[in-house]
Amino acid sequence: MKKNNLEKMKKRLLEVLKEKALVIGERRLSSGRVSSYYVDGKLVTLDPEGIYLVSKIILDMLIPAGINAIGGLTIGADPISSAVSLLSYLEKIPIKAFIVRTNRKEHGMGKYIEGHLEKGWRVAIVDDVVTTGGSVLKAIEAVEEVGAIVEKIIAVVDRQEGAKEALRKKGYILESIFTKNDLEVENGTYSSQR
Repeated sequence: MKKNNLEKMKKRLLEVLKEKALVIGERRLSSGRVSSYYVDGKLVTLDPEGIYLVSKIILDMLIPAGINAIGGLTIGADPISSAVSLLSYLEKIPIKAFIVRTNRKEHGMGKYIEGHLEKGWRVAIVDDVVTTGGSVLKAIEAVEEVGAIVEKIIAVVDRQEGAKEALRKKGYILESIFTKNDLEVENGTYSSQR
């Protein structure tokens, strides 16, 4: 994708995030922490325009890495990996998708990972919003148990509360489309005019 188009898409995606997903006020996060703001990523990744922008930007980040499959821990990664996989097919560079369950399935095939993932595949782990990195680390552990190789880790929003550092300690690099700073959130207030 041309750099100019990519920048326009990122600018619009940031507007969509601020309009539809940013909530000011105390909320409990999946990490257990209490925050003065919340980013409801699913309001963007389950929105037609939002998921289109997210998937175009992420696919552009994946193409140079030769990724075979994309996925992550359910539910934050599900719409992203599905949309990127669909878009990759339309753009004739197919990337398979997978979902890491929170717990191994106790019926049927007893799977921990649904979808497409094989030993030796180069994979991207995605999530809508990361805080401490716990969900991403759980997904990494699951795919590496299968013998896949984690090449990319991408979040739509990094809350900048330890995920990047926790992943770096394990030898991984977290990339994000946006960070807390891009959202212009300070001390429970939104610093730009809405």
